[in-house]
Amino acid sequence: MAIQGYAHSVADRLMRYVQIDTQSDPFSASQPSTEKQKDLSRMLVEELKGLGITDAELDEAGCVYATIPATTEQPVKTICLCAHVDTSPDSSGTHVKPILHKSWDGSDIVLPDDPTVVISTANHPYLLERIGDDIITASGTTLLGADDKAGVAVIMDTAQYLMAHPEIAHGPIRILFTPDEEIGRGVDGVDMQKLNADFGYTLDGGERGHLEGESFSADGVRITIHGVSAHPGYAKGKLVNAAKIAGHILATLPADSWSPETTEDKQGFVHPTHIEGGAEKTIIDFIIRDHDTSRLAAYEQRLEDMVKAAVERHPGAAYEFTVKEQYRNMREVLDQHPEVMAYAEAAYKAAGMEPRRISIRGGTDGSRLSFMGLPCPNIFTGEMGIHSKQEYCSVQDMEKAVEVCVHLAQIVAADQK
Repeated sequence: MAIQGYAHSVADRLMRYVQIDTQSDPFSASQPSTEKQKDLSRMLVEELKGLGITDAELDEAGCVYATIPATTEQPVKTICLCAHVDTSPDSSGTHVKPILHKSWDGSDIVLPDDPTVVISTANHPYLLERIGDDIITASGTTLLGADDKAGVAVIMDTAQYLMAHPEIAHGPIRILFTPDEEIGRGVDGVDMQKLNADFGYTLDGGERGHLEGESFSADGVRITIHGVSAHPGYAKGKLVNAAKIAGHILATLPADSWSPETTEDKQGFVHPTHIEGGAEKTIIDFIIRDHDTSRLAAYEQRLEDMVKAAVERHPGAAYEFTVKEQYRNMREVLDQHPEVMAYAEAAYKAAGMEPRRISIRGGTDGSRLSFMGLPCPNIFTGEMGIHSKQEYCSVQDMEKAVEVCVHLAQIVAADQK
C-alpha cells in the first residue's frame, strides 16, 4: 500500500474548511461571484506554502495554482488535481457546524440543531456500505460543504503526503482550486497557459469506486415574456399579463416526463430554475440537460414551440428566447484520450478497488476543462447528500481517494519510462 501507516489529515481539514462560508452567487456578475470564497483560498495558499510548495498563489479571478514538484529526473506528463472551493446556493453555507460521528453504527443520524433533519440508510442507501466509518455531517441548519471541500481536503492531504515522501517517484502535479463551480463559472478565470498540465482529474465525486468519465451536456435558456401594462382598474381589453403567460408556459410542461423529478440514468430534462417579473415583463430561466449533445436543440425547439403557442393566445404579447451553452459531455474529449481513464482505473485497482465507470447526471469543472484542452474525468471523494442539510461524508472514503491520487502519480510516472 502506497500510504500504509500514514496519519491522514482529511477529517481535520474538511471540518476546518467547511466552517468558512464560501457560497457562490448566481446573480452576481463579479469574478469570483462572492469575495468570501477567497477567504478559504487564501488559507489554502498559506497551508500549501507550509507544506513546502513555494509557488502557491491566488489570482484575482479567485483561482489557486500550486505545484507538487517532480521527484524524478525523467520527463513525465504533468497531472492536474482540481477541486472547487464554493458551496451551492441551494442551502445555507453560513455558520456550518461540522459533527464527526466516530465509528458510526448504522443508526439514524438526527442532527441536533434541527431534529427534523434525519440522515438514515432508508433515504441514503449508500450509508449501508459505510457502517463503521467515521461520518461527518453538519448540524441541521446548513449544508455541510463536502461538495467540494472534501475534494479540497483530499488534494491537500495528497500534497502533504507527497511532499513528506520525496522517495516516491512522480512527475509534476499541478493543483488547481476554483471558485464558482456550483453556478457553472468555475473555470471562467482559469489561465490554461499558467496551469500548464497535460491532463487532469477533478476530485468532486461521490461513492467510493465511482469513476466519472461522462457528464451531461448543458445549455441555459432564458425566456423573456413581454406583456402590455395597464392600470388594473381600467385594464379591460388593454392589459396583457406577462406573469400569467409565464404561468401558462410552466403549466404546459409535461407532468410525468422531461423533468429532473421524473427522469434518471441517461434521460435528459428541461428544468425551470428561476422566475421573476410582473405584468409587463416576466423572465423564466431554464436549464437543459442530456448526455447526447445533439438532443439539446430538439429540447429547445420543443420548449420554444410551447412558448410561442402560449404567447400567440395573447395578442399584443411578445417573447425573446435566448440559448447559452454551459458545458458539454466530457466523454466527447475523453474518448480521444483513453489513457487518462486507464491511468485512473489502474490507480483504483492499486488502491484495492474495482473501478465503476458511471455517468454524471450533472457536470463538473472537468466537463469544461476537457473542452479547454485538459482531458479531465472525475474521482470520488465520499461527498453525499449534496446541496442539502442531509449532506454527509465518510472520512475513510476521503482517505481512500488520497490513496488513489498517490497511486495515480506513481502510475503516470512509471508509464513514461
